[in-house]
Amino acid sequence: MNSTPRPPTVNNYLDTQQQFTEVINTKNANFIGRDFVFTAINNFLHRYNRGYFTIIGAPGSGKSAIIFKYIQENPHVIYYNAELEGKNHAEEFLTYICSQIIANFQNISLPNLPDNATEGSWFLSLLLQQISENLLQANQKLIIAIDGLNCINRNLQTPGTNIFYLPRYLPHGVYFLLSRHPFLSDNSGLLIEAPVQSLNLADYPKENNRDIQAYIIKNLTPLTPLPYEVMGEQESSNSPFLVGEKLGERSILKSWLNTHQINEAKFIANLTNRSENNFMYVSQVLAAIADGFYSEPSQLETSLPPGLESYYQQHLQKMLPSKGEDFPLAVLKVLAQQTQPISVADIAEILDTDEYEIEELLENWVEFLNPPSIPGNIFYGFYHSSFRDAVNKI
Repeated sequence: MNSTPRPPTVNNYLDTQQQFTEVINTKNANFIGRDFVFTAINNFLHRYNRGYFTIIGAPGSGKSAIIFKYIQENPHVIYYNAELEGKNHAEEFLTYICSQIIANFQNISLPNLPDNATEGSWFLSLLLQQISENLLQANQKLIIAIDGLNCINRNLQTPGTNIFYLPRYLPHGVYFLLSRHPFLSDNSGLLIEAPVQSLNLADYPKENNRDIQAYIIKNLTPLTPLPYEVMGEQESSNSPFLVGEKLGERSILKSWLNTHQINEAKFIANLTNRSENNFMYVSQVLAAIADGFYSEPSQLETSLPPGLESYYQQHLQKMLPSKGEDFPLAVLKVLAQQTQPISVADIAEILDTDEYEIEELLENWVEFLNPPSIPGNIFYGFYHSSFRDAVNKI
């Protein structure tokens, strides 16, 4: 096992709690829809007495927003965000989660974290087992939500262990609600012997399309003006999923449509179609319009919003961590030049190279790709056409 970070302190725990609270409070506004996901979660909780429920979706598909909304409506849930800086390793996760359990539950025989509490799942499993009987007696559930499972640094753990040392077995009354990008089935990082269910957002195109359209309509609906003294933090939010919460932004969007004589219904239909059911894309386009980035409607076809450019740069940094690697860049370029998904064999023929190397590379990029299965073959393409446009600019 590689060297691990210094174990978190109590102060770090309090700072983490504050960070998570701020994230939840600032990113819940303007949420809409996703009823099919909440129905699936609730059905799972009622059907099984313990288990793991995972929300799977491409970057920007709204997984985090779903988690935030669920926590807002279920404040008893213990929340952890692996996407925040410094929160993607097991020591930090175990210290925080175990501390939360100890703080929230009585009658625990080990009220303090031992020095080796973060060395595997043993201490977390012990705590969960101790509170399970009380949960059953009170007809309660403990739900631990982890957002951004794909961000976890698995190199900082013992090889072959569950990511974040998540327990293989769960006692009655204990549930984990997870979110993550798409992954290969044999590379999940989890070996679980408890009820398991996954919901892939890509399997619900009609529901996603409906929610995207409702989201756009909501952002085009001006807010009722509030008295100055009660506006509060509503004005200062800068989350990519909170377009329109500044009092003037929605009016700016409406004014932009009127100025350019754009029919609102057609705009909604066109943006919904261009979104490819991706909330990040829609939110950044609307934000760019409100910020005056698009002086002409034709620019929507040719220029990516600044926020989306930055978001895609994060993807590329993960896909191409080292500069000067010609082969990965060549494969990336081939993918970007295709308007339709392409097979590994066709990429290999274009580059005159071995298929195995390409397949291995694409498997590492699977969270950013959209590989629709076709009998006898797999065809790869980027998860969103605007990401393809960004790659073409490299």
